[in-house]
Amino acid sequence: MTYVLIHGAASGSWYWHLLAAELRARGHDVVAPDLPCDDDEAGLAEYAATVVDAIGGRTGLTVVAQSFGGFTAPLVCDRVPAGLLVLVNAMIPVPGETPGDWWGNTGWEQARREQDELDGRAPDDDIALFLHDVPRELAEEALKRSRPQSATPFTTPWPLPSWPQVPTRFLLCRDDRFLPAAFLRRLAGERLGITPDEMDGGHTVALSRPRELADRLEAYGPAS
Repeated sequence: MTYVLIHGAASGSWYWHLLAAELRARGHDVVAPDLPCDDDEAGLAEYAATVVDAIGGRTGLTVVAQSFGGFTAPLVCDRVPAGLLVLVNAMIPVPGETPGDWWGNTGWEQARREQDELDGRAPDDDIALFLHDVPRELAEEALKRSRPQSATPFTTPWPLPSWPQVPTRFLLCRDDRFLPAAFLRRLAGERLGITPDEMDGGHTVALSRPRELADRLEAYGPAS
């Protein structure tokens, strides 16, 4: 099986390095490209093309997307023969919606405010928001490896007329402070008509719990 791993905004393939090592150790192929997030000429189409080019002629594909990768992954699945799409703490688009409008359309701002109040998080503490359950040294490395994020793809309407015809699973993390669990439960039901699977962990679960995440992905198996 080939796992295609699509990272979120202001990130890169390094985010997946622990999960990729787990999956490769179990005999799987892994494709984890760097999206052109620092390129002001690149929109959602270019993000998807980057992933499709990295896949090449591989088959037996399970596409996995985290956070903002949820806007790119369905575009990839519309172009390659993916057997399964797994969204992990991911944004879920609808036709014609821009990523910039997604936040207001989904009620994310209120959900985040409520979560911040519960957590007592300082507004400028990114580790507490994204990396609170990641070992400190690894969390600091993650912040150092963050990349500039162009605003261009956030102005691009999601181009598909409907969700691609690929089996889709949603895996949320109960301790996610950026995309809170209650918010994602509602969104997955409203936009995909599915009940999400759940595990412990925060927004960057591929860093905090790579082995458990690999177990979850393997348990899905290839789509029938």
